[in-house]
Amino acid sequence: QVQVRESGGGSVQTGGSLKLSCVAYNDVFSDCPMGWYRQPPGLERELISTISPIGATSYAEHVKGRFIISRDNIKNTMYLQINNLKTEDTATYYCATDRTVPLRTRQYCAALGGNGYWGQGTQVTVSS
Repeated sequence: QVQVRESGGGSVQTGGSLKLSCVAYNDVFSDCPMGWYRQPPGLERELISTISPIGATSYAEHVKGRFIISRDNIKNTMYLQINNLKTEDTATYYCATDRTVPLRTRQYCAALGGNGYWGQGTQVTVSS
């Protein structure tokens, strides 16, 4: 069972903001590179942002400047601040281990999802 839970989604209008949270129920969290993924309706899941255990971040080109990823290793929680929401941001958002890291790291962090196993996600719906 994946030991993360996403929350914070909702229905908003274009231009609005949301802050998503991902709580991990496993203390490996502080050692694990994490990522936010999203799956728009009818499309494949995509990796949109990553954060290393010490806070180094990366973003997919199409979300740069609007999305801010962060984490609090004391609280075992990761966040995604989404600003200036667009209709194309409508998707289910998931958190999981960063899939771009080496297999050995992904195996160590397997309890946090990815590799085909996912939490329930949180739905973001943006309307104009």
